Amino acid sequence: MAVRIEEKIVAYDVVSETGEPAATASVKESKKGIGRSGREEEGNVIHMQPLMKRPGELTGATYKIKTPLSEHALYVTINDIEVNGKRRPFEMFINSKNMENFAWIVALTRVISAVFRHAGDATFLVEELRSVFDPRGGYFKPGGKYMPSLVAEIGECLERHLTIIGIMHPPEVSEELMAKRQQAQDGGVATGSLCPKCSQMAVVRLDGCDTCLECGYSKCG
Repeated sequence: MAVRIEEKIVAYDVVSETGEPAATASVKESKKGIGRSGREEEGNVIHMQPLMKRPGELTGATYKIKTPLSEHALYVTINDIEVNGKRRPFEMFINSKNMENFAWIVALTRVISAVFRHAGDATFLVEELRSVFDPRGGYFKPGGKYMPSLVAEIGECLERHLTIIGIMHPPEVSEELMAKRQQAQDGGVATGSLCPKCSQMAVVRLDGCDTCLECGYSKCG
């Protein structure tokens, strides 16, 4: 049977099969109504945390990235702001004489800076950047460390900065992995193959099983 509601709806309850209320929500009236696009302009919009204002002076650090992709280095600057006595990243700039990647680098730094300024958890950016692979292939840094792309190295640079200011912590190395590294060193293992998990040239054969000395990945589980 249809019931006509004469009064304004200010809340509603979702009732489960047992008859008990499962959730309660409020209905807020839109301040600006419906726009020309047919969407509510202010009514049920979920906003992020309030945008932090930039002070006149910030403290930060600049990191140099030198890759075999270009003869010119990239200089990554990350400035921090103090919130409740702790340093937090506030903005990122990347400068280089090489203008080949200028457009996407500017777009990347603006998006990252926007995430910083909303005071949210920015640690997820590290994994997102480091998982970007260049279709043309990556490159090896001095020492044999593999980088899947220039974006991934920018992500590693951000991880280093977040670790320095105390937001991220370096991964703990288990005793088992330390023992495997020592076993490889005692056995005279000099080179390794590419790890499918961490993309490092650190997979060696120990006790009849391929094992990564960097992240602990093993085909034998």
